[in-house]
Amino acid sequence: MKLTCSRSLLASALQIVSGAVPTRSPKEILKNIKLSLGDGKATLLGTDQEVGIRYELLEVQTDSVGDVLLPYQRITAILREVQDDEVTLEVNEEALWVRAGQSEFRLSVEDPVEFPDVATFEDESYFVVPGRALKTGIQRTIFATDVESTRYALGGVLLEIDGDKLTLAATDSRRLAVYQTHCSTEGTVSEEVSQPVVPAKAMSLIDKSIHDDEQEIKIAIHQNDILVQTGLSTIYARLVEGRFPRYQDVIPNEFHQKIEMVTSPFLSAVRQAMIVTNDESRGVDFNFESGTLTLTSVGQDVGSSKIQLPISYEGDQIVITFDPRFVQEFLRVLDAASPLSLNLVDGNSAAVFKTDESYTYVVMPLSRDD
Repeated sequence: MKLTCSRSLLASALQIVSGAVPTRSPKEILKNIKLSLGDGKATLLGTDQEVGIRYELLEVQTDSVGDVLLPYQRITAILREVQDDEVTLEVNEEALWVRAGQSEFRLSVEDPVEFPDVATFEDESYFVVPGRALKTGIQRTIFATDVESTRYALGGVLLEIDGDKLTLAATDSRRLAVYQTHCSTEGTVSEEVSQPVVPAKAMSLIDKSIHDDEQEIKIAIHQNDILVQTGLSTIYARLVEGRFPRYQDVIPNEFHQKIEMVTSPFLSAVRQAMIVTNDESRGVDFNFESGTLTLTSVGQDVGSSKIQLPISYEGDQIVITFDPRFVQEFLRVLDAASPLSLNLVDGNSAAVFKTDESYTYVVMPLSRDD
């Protein structure tokens, strides 16, 4: 069994598939990536049995048929260090040989028969979403998930499909990110499976697998799992258990003040204010006055900061305290020149950031005593 291909293409493919490879697992075999050869094609598989990916590796030279397990850490280390453009993998019953130019490596191999399979996309009924829209939606919501929560639903992103509208929502109970876009339907899709919660790990895999903004992404939702086809990749994930919170109830309907700002200078001010915060004193006061936003922070045993930012605001003074990490994470997924609005009720109520009608971000303020 033999394969020759571009070193950079193989390294890039392994990097994508590694998103499903567990760093810790009672099953050591899962720390490998499976390479399957057949019909002149190569397929890479990675899985932790909750999330899996099948990736088609193009532009390979092979007439072999068979499977081999690639020890991910060592293979990627080899590809990172060798300098040649082409790499050859050759397998016999005893070892895996990796050759590149004047370099040759002999690696031990495990039996690929025990490696779990990853489903192929064979559904005839599915949803279709533009690649750019789905990638943007994932990046604008995934950071708000809480993978450490005992409330399982908070560790994933809700995909809510209503007709031709797709809504992605994520929350950790202290902030909420909601993104809306359009989708279409192919075949007959059951309405009973239109609100799955997809693990954050799988959403990250989908994001990394979308390389062409113009490509159409196919999403097949089943009762307990989801399959997503993104060009060269097919991603499988078991759905997160538990009910996702009714996120619509968190978003205030009326506001007293609407403050217009630009992403880049606002993000710079927030980052500066974070410098003297710590775990004990993580709050930053956002003081909105006529023409000026003043951010003040005090970190015990660290120091204090005062950052002023000119803004087009002429209303009454409002002081609201945020965990600046939550504001920063929202701002850094936006384009630097993007305009945004901060909608406030008062200094103690949920604040709503908006960039346009498609993206809403809600942050709960901290108590002024925090």
